[in-house]
Amino acid sequence: MDLNDTVAEFRLSRWTIRIKLQFIISGIIFVSLLGMILTASYFFRKDSELRVQENGLKLNEVIALNIRNSVNAIGQTVRISAETLERKAATRDLLERTIFGDDTDLIYLGVYARDGGGLRATTRLVSPDFLREFELSAGDLAALTPKYRADFIKSFNDSIVLVNASPGFSTPLVGISFPYKNNEVLITYLRMNFFLEAFQASGITETFMVNDDGTVVAHSDQNIVVSGTRLADSPIVQNMRTNPVNNGLMRYQDEEGEWHLGSFRKLPFGGLGIVSTVSEDKAFAEVNNIQRRNLYLMIVVVALAVLIVFFFARGLTQPVLKLVTAARMIRDGSYGVDLQPESQDEIGLLTDSFNSMSHGLKERENLKVSFGKFVDKELTEMALGGERKEVAVFFSDIRGFTAMSEKLRPEEVVEFLNGYFTRMVRCVNETNGRVDKYIGDALMAVWGAFRPHGNEAENAVNAALRMRDELIDFNRGRGTARKPLIHMGAGINLGQVVAGQIGSDEKLEYTVIGDTVNLASRTEMLTKHFGVDILITNNVLDRVKGQYRVAKMDEMKVKGKAKPITVFAVLSRTDDPNGPSNLEELREYVGIDYDPGKTAAAGAKYESVK
Repeated sequence: MDLNDTVAEFRLSRWTIRIKLQFIISGIIFVSLLGMILTASYFFRKDSELRVQENGLKLNEVIALNIRNSVNAIGQTVRISAETLERKAATRDLLERTIFGDDTDLIYLGVYARDGGGLRATTRLVSPDFLREFELSAGDLAALTPKYRADFIKSFNDSIVLVNASPGFSTPLVGISFPYKNNEVLITYLRMNFFLEAFQASGITETFMVNDDGTVVAHSDQNIVVSGTRLADSPIVQNMRTNPVNNGLMRYQDEEGEWHLGSFRKLPFGGLGIVSTVSEDKAFAEVNNIQRRNLYLMIVVVALAVLIVFFFARGLTQPVLKLVTAARMIRDGSYGVDLQPESQDEIGLLTDSFNSMSHGLKERENLKVSFGKFVDKELTEMALGGERKEVAVFFSDIRGFTAMSEKLRPEEVVEFLNGYFTRMVRCVNETNGRVDKYIGDALMAVWGAFRPHGNEAENAVNAALRMRDELIDFNRGRGTARKPLIHMGAGINLGQVVAGQIGSDEKLEYTVIGDTVNLASRTEMLTKHFGVDILITNNVLDRVKGQYRVAKMDEMKVKGKAKPITVFAVLSRTDDPNGPSNLEELREYVGIDYDPGKTAAAGAKYESVK
């Protein structure tokens, strides 16, 4: 049987070296670049977040200082105006033109005293230009004071109060109350232009001012100011109102789920606070743009890497595929292969080595052809090559040979071994077998290695039974100290082996190797454990079933086998009416004194599996 007949056809996987190289190298580049991009983006984002919040705090500080200075300046102005008004009441018209002409933002000035739980105006002054511009009356502005009485009354406790007085008017107005003399307060209303200039949108940051109840006092959007919008539910406003410190930072999410970066700064009067907030999408827009550009660049780099690796892998695999084609040609018997190395690297070295192998095989084939002209072709194949075959392998061993040989002289040992082997080898030869080797007192024989006959298993078992009878005859007249009785153990297995010339350059030996041989040897070793002389494996029994009487032994675990094996003791041929029919008759027939206790101790290295 040819070795190629038993080897399954190799199928090339879709995952060739070329594809693997592309995936591995491109994957490494992709993961590395992606990791670098994400890491750099993360730290850039954190740095940008910190800078945005710091800028918000600085902006709030600047606006708060500007508002505080403006309010203080207004307070000084209205105090001087109020004192002048009280001293020169007769020149009221002149005062109106002077006060409101110098400051066009100032539209109302009043001195108020406490009147029970309310406020009573002792002196009032209104900008006539403002009234004409918006078609209002002095009473419309005077009505604002009772509306915000609860806020303004706090100024009697030396507090400056600032309110958004815009609701109900078409222009943003702010009302401010200042502590005055003689348990009086100054209340003034102004256009909010001087405030709103500080809150005009600058870049991506939105800045506004709220009072202690969350009402917007100043904002870049006049509509929000005029409508008196309350932002008490905003997380940043809530944080400012409840936070004991004067300034703070926070990241929060609005009602629409958008994330913002916010900061606040409290003013030292009126429960006012400056709030700056910016959407993260706007704050990190450039970070996202850089990350996006880096990702595009990564895609380009990976695409180039895939392209480069593709051509590199093709240059690597093309010579390998040529070697595959050449190897198939050699397999088919065409040895005239001569490949040219395409590079000076390992692939080139492999190609050069392949050429050397091809030339050697060609010389070997020429030698076989020449040798075949003088001898049989089958002998030539056996002498110069190896092949896989199915054979029966036999091992036998003399029981107690070491102890026996110690009691005999060397020449006596050689004499009885020669007599013993002469009979045993004759049994092998008469059944178409061949003695493979002698191993001390052990004998190895094979059937089917040299020339198969189709019934190797039967021939091997027949040879073992003949050896049994020959050994009984050989033992006649023996039994003395100088001529001890000889008992044999034999094991037979059937299976695939590699048969060929094995050895060194100086000496070769035609033999068989493989797991079948090893199991045959292990089977022979079990004969002493079971107290029998011939054991066969399942493989042998399958080929000779019905031709022999056998006794099944316990399953045993042997060295080299993961699973336990089952062996069978050969009793006799089924067509032999006088042969042993059970183990007791067998042991009596061959003279085996079987003691289970002793054999169990002697075979302790074997594990019985029942």
